[in-house]
Amino acid sequence: MMDSIIRQGKELGIYFYIYTGGEPLVRKKDIIKLCEMHPDCAFLAFTNGTLIDDAFCQDMLRVKNFSPAISLDGFEEANDSRRGEGVYQKVEEAMDRLRAHKLAFGISVCYTSQNYADITSEKFFDYIIDEGALFLWLFHYMPIGNAAAPDLLPTPEQRAEVYHRIRAYRKTKPIFSMDFQNDGEYVGGCIAGGRNYLHINAEGDVEPCVFIHYSNANIKNCSLLEALKSPIFMAYHDRQPFNENMLRPCPMLENPEFLRAMVKETGAVSTDHASPEKVDDLCNRTVPYALHREATADQLWQESKEKKESDRIKEA
Repeated sequence: MMDSIIRQGKELGIYFYIYTGGEPLVRKKDIIKLCEMHPDCAFLAFTNGTLIDDAFCQDMLRVKNFSPAISLDGFEEANDSRRGEGVYQKVEEAMDRLRAHKLAFGISVCYTSQNYADITSEKFFDYIIDEGALFLWLFHYMPIGNAAAPDLLPTPEQRAEVYHRIRAYRKTKPIFSMDFQNDGEYVGGCIAGGRNYLHINAEGDVEPCVFIHYSNANIKNCSLLEALKSPIFMAYHDRQPFNENMLRPCPMLENPEFLRAMVKETGAVSTDHASPEKVDDLCNRTVPYALHREATADQLWQESKEKKESDRIKEA
């Protein structure tokens, strides 16, 4: 099935594929085989890093088109408190191996209202740079699922602090960092719904986003192109961008009226098979955040536009 998805994707011009989990490296052999079968593609996996051994590093050296993004929740105490005692040491050993083999790897972090200061601190950036990381993916907590904890959402003020910190580090730190909410201005807003990416879950449901668990299509009984033409994907296509302020790009978190309408109009169903979530429950949870976020985001967006105009005039 994975090979078929990649082959269909290449026919549509897609050459970058990401594995998520659970832990995708429990299928290391399958991942390497797919890398061998598709040397014209690039592959990345979000991993806890504990299964990266010397043999796998040798496989990575051989195929040359795979990179891991190792998930961290901060420094040792924060990481082990969530993932289990001793996990942080195993992650450090994995990073040591990757660095010793001169392999490209990065770090993935999820920042919340509780850990955002540590994860975006200069100390943390310097630490992962010293470990050999070449890129950093930052995602902030998304309140999805019936057991979501909205209080973990970074406040608008905290998101603004992260916004400024990341931009400052880009000028001074030798690492490529991308904040997947605050950097909407660089990609024209929301990239989901097949505009630049989509997500296929373990059951085969083709979802517009890894955080949007509603779909009309399953890859087991339709082609990738047919999934992209399904009602929920076409609804995304017809409505993007969801906001003229590219710092408020998300149809769930910052423009929940769009997600609510799209799911209801298209008849998309919940793809959380263990605990299906009604779209009204999800969107009712994010409306207060969207309203609270608006003023801060609009101010940042205006400042960004003014800076770009000032830079343009200086260059003229």
